[in-house]
Amino acid sequence: MRLLLDTHIWIWNVGAPENLKKRVADALQDDATELWLSPISIWELSILVKKRRIELDDDIHSWVARTAVATLIREAPLTYEVALEASRIRFTHKDPADHFIAASARVFDLTLVTADPRLIALRNQGISILSNR
Repeated sequence: MRLLLDTHIWIWNVGAPENLKKRVADALQDDATELWLSPISIWELSILVKKRRIELDDDIHSWVARTAVATLIREAPLTYEVALEASRIRFTHKDPADHFIAASARVFDLTLVTADPRLIALRNQGISILSNR
């Protein structure tokens, strides 16, 4: 399984695994699973840290580097194709981070892991979703 972690799922997987449903936690821990992350999630985390909505146990650069190695995360790069795909998806909200993350899932043929109901609703647009609800 190839999973693209929504920002909150990535953060929970590292620092608050009790927020993950059993089926999601099992999928994330499966040795056969590839974990992917969009650089947009790192950008979102940096905003949350600056706003003091999240506190990390290290500076953000070290924290991201350490967690990427520890969880064997692969990068889902922000490409021209991802940017164009974001314009094809019909969203019910205007969060640009969600637009790029969902488009990355579609372009790289990844299953998006999320608890966000607005992203879960994208199933009907051909985006594979693993719901944490």
